[in-house]
Amino acid sequence: MKYMMFVCTDSEPDTDPTDVPDIHKWVAENDARGRRLHGDALAPTTAATTVRVRDGELLVSEGPFAETTEVIVGFDLLDCADLDEAIEVARAHPMARHGRLELRPFAGLPD
Repeated sequence: MKYMMFVCTDSEPDTDPTDVPDIHKWVAENDARGRRLHGDALAPTTAATTVRVRDGELLVSEGPFAETTEVIVGFDLLDCADLDEAIEVARAHPMARHGRLELRPFAGLPD
């Protein structure tokens, strides 16, 4: 099952400095096991562009879609047997301690 894992900042990170996971090891391990299909960091929110169409008119604005202190800073596309495995993969990611990770399964487009 495929999951999008959003990597987000968090205003209340873990304060325990012991055993901080290494992101390069996490990437290498999950790439080697075929559980991480793709992932990358995102440019800062200052580089965002928001696109909307309202009443047929294109509205383009600079910046993120919402004002918030917690933002998406990266993503990983995971392929796991089930949600339990996806949770274990996310648990070992450094941002599980310094930020937050949102796992969302792909639903597919309706026919």
